[in-house]
Amino acid sequence: MVSLSLLLFLVLINTVAFVLCVEQFNRFDFPPHFVFGSGTSAYQVEGAAFEDGRTPSIWDTFAHAGFMHGDTGDIACDGYHKYKEDIQLMVETGLEAYRFSISWSRLIPHGRGPVNPKGLEFYNNFINELIRHGIQPHATLVHSDLPQALEDEYGGWLSRNVVKDFTVYAEVCFRNFGDRVLHWTTFNEANIFVLGGYDVGITPPHRCSPPFGTNCSKGNSSSEPYIAAHNILLAHASAANLYKNKYQGRQQGFIGINIFVYWYVPYTNATEDVIATQRAIDFYIGWFVDPLVFGDYPDIMKKNAGTRIPAFTAVESKQVKGSFDFIGVNHYATLYVKDDTSSLKMDNRDWNADSAIQTISDHGDTPPPPGEFPITPSGLVGVLEYFKQCYGNPPIYIQENGQRTDRNAALQDTGRVKYLHGYIGGLLDAVRNGSNARGYFTWAFLDVFELLDGFESSYGLYYVDMDSKDLKRYPKLSAHWYSKFLKGRNISALSQSHFSQ
Repeated sequence: MVSLSLLLFLVLINTVAFVLCVEQFNRFDFPPHFVFGSGTSAYQVEGAAFEDGRTPSIWDTFAHAGFMHGDTGDIACDGYHKYKEDIQLMVETGLEAYRFSISWSRLIPHGRGPVNPKGLEFYNNFINELIRHGIQPHATLVHSDLPQALEDEYGGWLSRNVVKDFTVYAEVCFRNFGDRVLHWTTFNEANIFVLGGYDVGITPPHRCSPPFGTNCSKGNSSSEPYIAAHNILLAHASAANLYKNKYQGRQQGFIGINIFVYWYVPYTNATEDVIATQRAIDFYIGWFVDPLVFGDYPDIMKKNAGTRIPAFTAVESKQVKGSFDFIGVNHYATLYVKDDTSSLKMDNRDWNADSAIQTISDHGDTPPPPGEFPITPSGLVGVLEYFKQCYGNPPIYIQENGQRTDRNAALQDTGRVKYLHGYIGGLLDAVRNGSNARGYFTWAFLDVFELLDGFESSYGLYYVDMDSKDLKRYPKLSAHWYSKFLKGRNISALSQSHFSQ
């Protein structure tokens, strides 16, 4: 349990004005082992949804049900066919690493059983192309895309059966790709996945229950997020322990899991809001990281959720504890927290009610342009400081960080340049202050099919013209800026005009 004095310290670093130590910096200000890259995921970029033996995932089903503005990832950016062209863009940009995900239903079409030779060939070719160009492959095993066959058969992540099937799938990947892939992430945004998919129902597999969810026909928002999270932790631990015991010694790689992390700041200095802020951190971060570090859920979660949150057996606790070499963090924004313990009086509660907080996105700040995130690098500093102080400073990869804009915004994305400059500068400050951060990946390399709004928004360094027959890619100002940074040029957010030259 974190002390109140530590929490007050963490509050302090968010309430003072954030000033970068330096206005200009470059890639070589970071340690030599630190890696910079960008990323996408399988369903968001590959397309070829019905080609070469691939079968639907729960994300295909969700998109085809019309929940994403009528958009689907059937074609996406057509990365399945255009990967060599995209890797050439990575080379020109200067990426040192690329984060991608493997489509389980492309590699093992029915979730279990025979491996699809076409899927195996594609990922071998893709990985080899990255290696050939000196780009580190960082692979994620599940990015919101469980095979629909397993969802239909036994309810996917709600069943313990998934632990075995996921472990077998993971071993197929370790065995076939682990001689070249040295960085494995089991799940992307495990906390967001279960909240979006099983509590409020706004993401696959679209399960929820009244009064908490949105237009769901099945599910239980009170219990299913906790059950799915528990099974994901067990599946992660099973695959990670298999990797450590059977493959890591000869492949010399690393394995971890990814969570989405807001930084939380008390809305006021009132004791209730300060305590609520720690509760928000426990529910959002501690839900997954506490079991990995300490072997159990935070006490406040067990108290507020009661019997709805599964208990770890002694054996499970031992398996989960320490089952990681790194933690992947996706971070975009800071939220302000107000106490809402009145929600605990409700008889029927979901995760949000159990957390007993209200979150607010601004606190009298100057608002960003519509649809964009405020630029608050102190939030990333706070996240990294919290991991350092409370979890023993484990290796951290910032696996997603980037600015949202409307899909057809100008290629002169100065807002994204300012955002990246601010957060990379904050990251540099954190590293210099002892954070064990090991890498940083922008989201996203291309304008991909986004989880929450399909093709309505973009995060890419490269614009993809969806109206052109060959889905032509165009570099944005942010691509030029990031390239100059990666190639060692001193950069700032104040001289954007130079980066298109």
